[in-house]
Amino acid sequence: MTSDELNAPLGQDKKKRLGRLPALVPQLLAGLLGLFGLAVAIWGAFVTDPLGGEPVAVVSTTSSTAAAPVVIAGGDGRSHTRFDGTAGGAPAASAAGPVKKAVPPGSTTVTIIDGSSGKSHEVIIPGKASSAAPIDSKMLEITRHGPIPKIGPDGARPYMLYAGKRVVPPDKKDWPRIALIVGGLGISASGTADALAQMPATVSFALAPYGAGLADVATQARAGKHELLLQSPMEPFDFPDNDPGPQTLLTSLTADQNIDRLHWQMSRFQGYVGLISYMGSKFTANEHALTPVLREIAARGLIYVDDGTSPRSVAGQLAGSQNLPFAKADIVVDAVPTPTEIDHALARLELAARERGSAIGLATALPATVGRIAAWAKQVEAKGFVLVPITAMAVKAKSS
Repeated sequence: MTSDELNAPLGQDKKKRLGRLPALVPQLLAGLLGLFGLAVAIWGAFVTDPLGGEPVAVVSTTSSTAAAPVVIAGGDGRSHTRFDGTAGGAPAASAAGPVKKAVPPGSTTVTIIDGSSGKSHEVIIPGKASSAAPIDSKMLEITRHGPIPKIGPDGARPYMLYAGKRVVPPDKKDWPRIALIVGGLGISASGTADALAQMPATVSFALAPYGAGLADVATQARAGKHELLLQSPMEPFDFPDNDPGPQTLLTSLTADQNIDRLHWQMSRFQGYVGLISYMGSKFTANEHALTPVLREIAARGLIYVDDGTSPRSVAGQLAGSQNLPFAKADIVVDAVPTPTEIDHALARLELAARERGSAIGLATALPATVGRIAAWAKQVEAKGFVLVPITAMAVKAKSS
């Protein structure tokens, strides 16, 4: 150790030595970046990659015994075919994507969890085959909106083709009859699922034209042997403050304009027996606006049901002059959607049926409503009533 080191202030020489280290850091980083850039240049010059980093599916070409396909239900209501097994058993990937197969109507998808591995498997349990009449193309007319019902070339009417088959036993032919319509299907996913799962086949369903997947809902409902109605939005007195939705039939439009809107409504799904008014207190009270619509419904071999919410409706008087099978709801079951009020409304429906021999109830596919009606429907025949589909109540009204 020199005398200069002993005499130098403490830490002064150390600072000088440490000061050289930070100066080397930029040089090291520049060198590393230069090496990386050189590697990239060499890769680009000598390696060809036409996919440019896109995901690549590698498929083995080794021949082997193909594995059996396993059907897995997807969240979109369809099933996907997956091949499990040894290498080479999988089919080559294609641009079309995985093979899809429709889940049969009425089938149930069950999730099974392996207790040892914790893996879950979706298993499809086939339901009973549908006895519903298939959609007959000879009874469809193609319009600018899509296919709509028409009377067949042999004179067959859609409401007769798609009517539910309910055979009343001889000892019950004199019992009071009740028809129940549950509307709003296709709007609420939970309400629609509950109605499809819980309602007996003799309950008729009405589908609003604005729902998603209406064709699938109609297929499932018909597989369950339910009769279907199309809910037709019509102008209420407080329109447009209370607006039923697009393509509503309006008293301010011409007959041709309303018929065009009616055709749009009719094209939303197929397999229904007729139409039922939705709102429409102003439209159904206007003879000039309503007559062409009822005439068109009759000419297409359908029935018409008045929802019974407007005392001013003239549909019943006009139906006879159009030779149109007609029915009218007597009681709105869930006008007040509480369990107590629903039970009271069902009791009034029974009373009306006993007094007149028949009665029609109308409800909406709300969770509370579906549960109460499903429980009531299981006991109604034990009370001496026959639950029938709506076509059993539709009669050709007398001309006035």
